Amino acid sequence: MSTIQATRMRKGMLVKIDNDLYRVLELQHVTPGNLRGFVRAKFRNIRSGTLSDQKLRSEDFVERAMLDEREMQYMYNSGEDYYFMDTESYEQIHISSEALGDSVNYLIAEMTIRVEFYGTEPVGIELPQTVDLQVTETVPAIKGATASAQLKPATLETGLVVQVPPFIAPGDKIRVNTETGQYQSRA
Repeated sequence: MSTIQATRMRKGMLVKIDNDLYRVLELQHVTPGNLRGFVRAKFRNIRSGTLSDQKLRSEDFVERAMLDEREMQYMYNSGEDYYFMDTESYEQIHISSEALGDSVNYLIAEMTIRVEFYGTEPVGIELPQTVDLQVTETVPAIKGATASAQLKPATLETGLVVQVPPFIAPGDKIRVNTETGQYQSRA
């Protein structure tokens, strides 16, 4: 069992509070004037899917959930369920889109990723720092626009919309940062 200080929690981390597993969705460190600092956190209960807000003092400790990771291949999604296959045993599992959150915007068929397990229960995935996605739709480049001045929205193969430079066209592959959801470069 490992505990961490509330101020060391990060977005996406899994923590255990009162024997329930929670994913950290948002964090805000607040230091009001001459008062003690605290952490305002928004959590999602992994099992029930309910959201909760908690205020933790800076000196509070939370238990970090110890996870096992297995390399798996993303297969397909059916409705709200996303299916993954173990690359060694060929065993298939599914994780709900609610448990995956924004990660679904970066999943491409046959992509190999690390799936996090708490005991035998799949609780989430660990995405690479960047993924290469194809642009399916974007507005044409504006004549005379300088590359640095303007960005335009582009819809990617997963449905994710990111702001890209004017020279990006439909069919281009671009590299997107999975943490910030921002365009990084052409792939």
